[in-house]
Amino acid sequence: MKKFLTKGILALGAVMILSLTGTIAQADTFTFTGINTGVTSTVNITQLSNNLLSITVTNTSTGPITGKITGIGIDLPGTVNGGFTLASATNSNYTLAMQVSGNAAGINRTFEFALLTGLNFNGDNPNLGIIEAASASFTISGNFTGVSQQQLALGMFLRFQDVNAGGGSDVARSDSAPPEVPEPASMVLLGTGLAGLAGSIRKRRRAAKAE
Repeated sequence: MKKFLTKGILALGAVMILSLTGTIAQADTFTFTGINTGVTSTVNITQLSNNLLSITVTNTSTGPITGKITGIGIDLPGTVNGGFTLASATNSNYTLAMQVSGNAAGINRTFEFALLTGLNFNGDNPNLGIIEAASASFTISGNFTGVSQQQLALGMFLRFQDVNAGGGSDVARSDSAPPEVPEPASMVLLGTGLAGLAGSIRKRRRAAKAE
């Protein structure tokens, strides 16, 4: 009976770790919707470490509401020390600027950094941005210590121009953020704890046999 119990604990631990791993893989895509017009986009956070952020922005405004993403602003939580640099971008029309004013309706904040196609958050020629049904990936180096994917998504704003091909504009923000999930280190601790529990049971079983 004890043998089966030990195997059951280890099996349960494996299932829990696999389940948590699957959750992490699915928890990094966020949906953004325009504040006034309903333009849409998704942002996939493919990497977020202490010193590196990688995202893929996809413009999902393909109809009936359309628009082009000309600016991506990020307002990080707390006080951030140090600068940020654009390590790579699949759309070369974007440049990185720091301390950028969110000069658009519905925004009253200053971004620690922003990816811009023009001189400010409003952008420039809309076709320089991420057009409908297109994607662009960016990698930014800087201080992201203690920032979670959820916090990053909630502080991110996308500037749309040429909405419905009529010259209008809007700002999209995250509809909702996925729930926080344990870090990989937490999963390791969980597995270690379960293994320790199983080992303890085995020691007790051997001690009982020796008596």
